[in-house]
Amino acid sequence: MPLVTTGEIVAEAVSARRGCGAFNAIQLEHITAIVEGAALADAPVIVQLSQNAVRYHGALAPIGGAALAAARAAEARVAVHLDHAESRELVREAVALGFGSVMFDASKLDYADNVRETREVAAFCHDHGVWVEAELGEIGGKDGVHAPGARTDPGEAAEFAAATGIDALAVAVGSSHAMLTRDATLDFDLIARLRERVPVPLVLHGSSGVPDDGLAEAVRAGMTKVNIATQLNKVFTAAAAGDWRAHPEHVDPRKYLGAGRDAVTTEVRRLLQLLVLTDA
Repeated sequence: MPLVTTGEIVAEAVSARRGCGAFNAIQLEHITAIVEGAALADAPVIVQLSQNAVRYHGALAPIGGAALAAARAAEARVAVHLDHAESRELVREAVALGFGSVMFDASKLDYADNVRETREVAAFCHDHGVWVEAELGEIGGKDGVHAPGARTDPGEAAEFAAATGIDALAVAVGSSHAMLTRDATLDFDLIARLRERVPVPLVLHGSSGVPDDGLAEAVRAGMTKVNIATQLNKVFTAAAAGDWRAHPEHVDPRKYLGAGRDAVTTEVRRLLQLLVLTDA
C-alpha cells in the first residue's frame, strides 16, 4: 500500500464530512496494533509520535523509521505524523526522515511569538511538501497553561490560521490531555462556530476523555482530526497487566505485550468505525 499523508486523509474526511482517527504510539506494539486496527476497520489512519515518545526512545529515527516501515507495508492507508513538537530541530529531523506531517506546538509562547514561530515552521515544511498542524493556546490539562474549561476564540483562531499559513488547527473546546475517565463535556456550539470561521480543518486533542457519543457529536459539529492517546494506553496496560497476573509464569514479554497489542487493535478498530461512520 503506498504511503499516504495526514493531509490527504484529513482532506478526504473534510470532503466526506466525517472524522478521521489519529492515534499516538509509544512503542512498536502500539504501531502494529494501530495499523492492524485500521486494516480491520477498512479505514485510513494516522499514526502519531509525540516529542515525549521520541524522548523516551532517545531519538526519532528508530521509532520513526519503524512507523514509516509499518505504514509502507500496511494493508490500510497509513500516514505518519509528528505530534506536539516544540523544537524546530525535531521538525527538521522528521521532515528529513520522510514524515508527511508535523504538529508544531508553540502554544507556551505568547500570541505574537506563537504566530512568528509557527509561520516560519509552516513555511519550511511547505517548502518540503509537509502538512502542518498547530495549536492556539495549549489544550487544558497539559502543563497547567489553562484548565479544561478554557475555550478558543473563533475570531482569534481565524486570524491565527491566516497569519501562520497552517493546514489544521487544534482548538480548546472542553477536552483535556491525559484524562483517565471518559466524561469530558465538549462545547458543540463553539465547535460549529469555529468551523464557520476557521479556514482550515479542526483538530480535537484530549479525545481520550470524551465519551463515544461526544466524539460522534463533535464530528457532526465540525471537528475532523481526532487525536487519541491515553485511551490506548489504558486498554494496553489493562490487558498486559491482566495477562501477567493470570500467568505469572510468562517471563517472555511477548506474551503480555501481545495481549496489550491485541487489546489496542480492537479499540482502534472500534474507534475508527465510530469516527468514519459518523457524518453530518
